This record gives sequence, structure tokens and C-alpha cells, in this order.
Amino acid sequence: LSGQVDTNGKTAADQTRAILANIEKLLEDAGSNKSRILQATIWLNDVADFAEMNSVWDAWVDPENPPARACGECKLALDSLKVEILITAAVAA
Repeated sequence: LSGQVDTNGKTAADQTRAILANIEKLLEDAGSNKSRILQATIWLNDVADFAEMNSVWDAWVDPENPPARACGECKLALDSLKVEILITAAVAA
């Protein structure tokens, strides 16, 4: 999935929840699910938001199949964006 963002949430937690809900729908549409995520790359506009984002991620991710994950700070396309998540997942053969 290309980088997913949320333009409505005000906090990193709000944006992360909305992004993950959208990712779940996109995975389902592609014939996959979060247990089949191979890799996640998460960009934060401010690394100070890491704990807030990570608490939402940890509650959402499949504990039986946690993907490899990288997280870093970078300037996102809009100042209002706090989180962007890119997912690589497998689909059923």
C-alpha cells in the first residue's frame, strides 16, 4: 500500500487510528489482512509523537504475526500530518 495519511485527526494517536482502519480496509479489498503484513514503514513529522503513535500501533498489530517495522522522523507533505504509514503485505495465492 502506498503511504497512508489522515488529514482529519488532530493528534498522532487519532491519525494513526484512522490510518490503520483505512489500511485494514485496503488489505481486505486486496484479499489480505493485517496478519499478512510483511513490512511497515512509519514516518512521523515529529519523533516526539513516537510513544503516542506506538501505543495505537501496538494495540492494532497482530501479535502472532508482527511485521518488520521501521520508524523515523521526516517532514511530511502537509504540516498538519503527524503520521504516514506504508505497508507491504502478502495476498493469498
